[in-house]
Amino acid sequence: MGRRVVITGMVTVNPLGKNVEETWQNVKKGVCGIGPITQIDVTDHAVKLAGEVKDFTPDPIIDKKEARRMARFSQFALVAAVEAFEQSGLDMEKEDAKRCGVNFSSGIGGLKCTEDNYQTGQRRGYDKISPFYIPMTISNMAGGNIAIRLGFKGMCTCVVTACASGNNAIGDAFHYVRDGYADVMLCGGTESCITDMAVGGFTAMQALNTTEDPNRASIPFDKERGGFVMGEGAGALILEEYEHAKARGAKILGEIVGYGATCDAYHITAPHPEGEGGAACMEMAVRDAGITPDQVGYINAHGTSTHLNDAGETKAIKKTFGDHAYKMMVSSTKSMTGHLLGAAGAIEAIFTAMALQDEFIPATINYKVFDEECDLDIVPNEGRNAVVSYAASNSLGFGGHNACIVFKKFAE
Repeated sequence: MGRRVVITGMVTVNPLGKNVEETWQNVKKGVCGIGPITQIDVTDHAVKLAGEVKDFTPDPIIDKKEARRMARFSQFALVAAVEAFEQSGLDMEKEDAKRCGVNFSSGIGGLKCTEDNYQTGQRRGYDKISPFYIPMTISNMAGGNIAIRLGFKGMCTCVVTACASGNNAIGDAFHYVRDGYADVMLCGGTESCITDMAVGGFTAMQALNTTEDPNRASIPFDKERGGFVMGEGAGALILEEYEHAKARGAKILGEIVGYGATCDAYHITAPHPEGEGGAACMEMAVRDAGITPDQVGYINAHGTSTHLNDAGETKAIKKTFGDHAYKMMVSSTKSMTGHLLGAAGAIEAIFTAMALQDEFIPATINYKVFDEECDLDIVPNEGRNAVVSYAASNSLGFGGHNACIVFKKFAE
């Protein structure tokens, strides 16, 4: 039996808000954070909508000079991380810095920096591009910037498993603390790639929804779904060994008890049609938590609003939970935020922890048309007040990556 791992800080910057309180109130109201793209000219793009972070400024956490040397995905990450650290009440003068680590994911990193510097290189020559291009662009730099700012000297790493990245980062950090390698881990995920290349690339592979109606764009489990909506933002969590947190009088926000990670080993982009990898992943997470499948009352589904994902994930849930699959609640908060790619698992982990803490299950908003392939209780359109002891959060990524985290309603 490993050590207990609790959450003592969590902050998110996303299309619904720039902190947990604002975001959660909008989740409870069923607000849709999707709207017209403003970051690029979409005149020649088939896709017109995204889940953008509105009116974001890194001040005062990142000054103007530092911000110019840091890509937007890293800015999101550092702002969320510093605020989560402050919320936790940790004092690094009292901590062993080598027992404090970082695992912060990003699926794509600073793609906008690559696009901008390519254009500069074409005009002026490639030896004249920004000297900060490489450290601004690489995916691990969000975690690097966090460790530098906070003085965390333990393991600092970055999981890159496409849309499963955020969940893998949190799950790996959970095991790292549980198994005694660290006392504190700051973990999560960040993404900001609403760019010409990313929008064009996902459009070319027919992964994005092209409707111009924000209320029919990200519609997970709806029979009329036709692709996901890209989102951006970050989620940061402080995971801490329970006795360590208790000894310093920390406020505990939740508890993580299980984690599973598998690979479909099937296709570069499509999930296994029978949900085999996803099912194995959830089974592993439930087993790791030391509970039975019927103890899980809610799943925050990956639920991307693509035909293959939603149908395959439904099958995976049925394989894992059997008859209980029809008794549990399953919803996709991507209906409100869009799909934050490498950050999706991080903000959805926060939503799942909040669902347990606040005894409220988020809805799958804008749901209209029933699909026989997705016949679970997806909490359509309106959230519910409900007391749940255990909840899970799923993330699935291109390459066949599957990750599942199990949360427990915290009790002493």
